[in-house]
Amino acid sequence: MLRHKGKKLVFVTNNSWKSRSQYAEKFKSLGISVSPDEIFSSSFAAAMYLKVNNFPTQNKVYVIGGDGILDELQLAGFTAFGGPGDADKTIDWKQNGFFEHDKSVGAVVVGIDPKINYYKLQYGTLCIRENPGCLFIATNRDAVGHMTPSQEWPGAGCMVAAMCGSTQKEPVVVGKPSTFMMDFLLEKFNLSCSKMCMVGDRLDTDILFGQNAGCKTLLVLSGCTTQSDLQDPSNNIQPDFYASKISDMLDLLGA
Repeated sequence: MLRHKGKKLVFVTNNSWKSRSQYAEKFKSLGISVSPDEIFSSSFAAAMYLKVNNFPTQNKVYVIGGDGILDELQLAGFTAFGGPGDADKTIDWKQNGFFEHDKSVGAVVVGIDPKINYYKLQYGTLCIRENPGCLFIATNRDAVGHMTPSQEWPGAGCMVAAMCGSTQKEPVVVGKPSTFMMDFLLEKFNLSCSKMCMVGDRLDTDILFGQNAGCKTLLVLSGCTTQSDLQDPSNNIQPDFYASKISDMLDLLGA
């Protein structure tokens, strides 16, 4: 219906586990035709942050996260390693008294990683603390996420927090609600905030993302946020509109 009315659609996700092409396949499996160019993931945002900031291609990127980050970095022309490849690596303090790391790593990207371990934390920490000018980039800082339909699970925020603790540094955050993600999106798709509505199910990422850009916002109650969360006196993030689900738009059109 939205496409029939000539609306431009962009799908924005903080989940860095998949690449844009993997998300396009997921949409296809649900019977929805979406091209990778219409998808803006935090894994893609991390790669684009390095691109627009002229990150030297001779420098490497260490990844604490999934294949989505590795794929997007490689598509952008960067050499990346770590991620799932380091999932089973361990550290023996007795045997490995001195931990070697690659001195050519110029950035560490941290995203959601269900296989996070002490090896990855040590590798990323050494790169950030000992490699001159090494960037610390977080795909997002979501505290929890709906990794399964029935439950919330620890999000990328806890992996990022672990690295903040060991490095004593704060990362550049490229996912929602960061301004980098929105600025890049506006330029790439030639959009105007005055004609945009951000639709999402999280107040502190989706709705704040839209508000930071100055566009209209629509909260849907089909995901993370309940109506009681929205109306809680302690909540200071209020959307312009809210609905039970995104398909309520069809009922509105009918009316």
